[in-house]
Amino acid sequence: MTGPRAAVLFNPAAGRGTARRVAEQTVRHLGTAGWQAETVTGRDTAETRTRAAESVASGAEVLAVVGGDGMVSIGLQAVAGTGTALAVVPAGTGNDFARTLGISRDDPAAAARLITHGVRRSVDLGRCGDRWFGTVLTSGFDSLVTHRANSMTWPRGRARYNLAIVAELARLRPLPFTLRVDGRLVETDATLVAVGNGPSYGGGMLMCPGASLSDGQLTVTVVEAVGRSRLVRVFPRVYKGTHTSHPRVRTYTGRTVEIDSPGVLGYADGELVGDLPLRAECVPGAVEVMGPAVR
Repeated sequence: MTGPRAAVLFNPAAGRGTARRVAEQTVRHLGTAGWQAETVTGRDTAETRTRAAESVASGAEVLAVVGGDGMVSIGLQAVAGTGTALAVVPAGTGNDFARTLGISRDDPAAAARLITHGVRRSVDLGRCGDRWFGTVLTSGFDSLVTHRANSMTWPRGRARYNLAIVAELARLRPLPFTLRVDGRLVETDATLVAVGNGPSYGGGMLMCPGASLSDGQLTVTVVEAVGRSRLVRVFPRVYKGTHTSHPRVRTYTGRTVEIDSPGVLGYADGELVGDLPLRAECVPGAVEVMGPAVR
């Protein structure tokens, strides 16, 4: 009699070998628990996506992603709308989807135990065209920051985003945005617009603090046009989510969000989606996840 089967997805080059070590530990845990486990990786992003999809199609009960939000994004594309659950073993720089699920970001062994002993539940995802996202779709200043941070190799973690913020502040300018939130038209000059399925991105920045993975809605945060000095004062509040009380910040909720601004890129889960205009929608219960019990 064989046990349940899991595929462990990881990038062998990530974290100077950290992801590989954590993936090997995860496979050992699964074997000890009586599971069948295989590692899944590829030579590049495209091959990794293909291998992940093949593992799901072949009947893996769980796709365990070892890495940060970039690897989680690859995993989400493979498991969304299927019977395969996603498990996350954080080993990246952002880890915001894991943070939202309540998974330990400092204890890979504890995260791995949730694959076999966690609670399986359905959560919402955002969808933008054919791309699924679990955290935040960003545009404007924050997408410029993400674009810059993704091109940097040093420093790691939150410090990388902080440094990217400083660099982009020097080029700050208001951008004309047109939004439709469930058909409601919003036109404004803004510094940034963020569409959250979950509350945080960029390693704990609570840009959309009211966002939930279980309410069937997207939360939109609009930071209206502000000067550099005011943004410097307000932006640190994003780590506690208190920026939404500022008079130049607006929030909206809706099932669908259309967003446009000439020449602006959109990023979701830290990965490039494409040029605006983009249309995002919340898909309730789009994916099953393994995690701790919800309190």
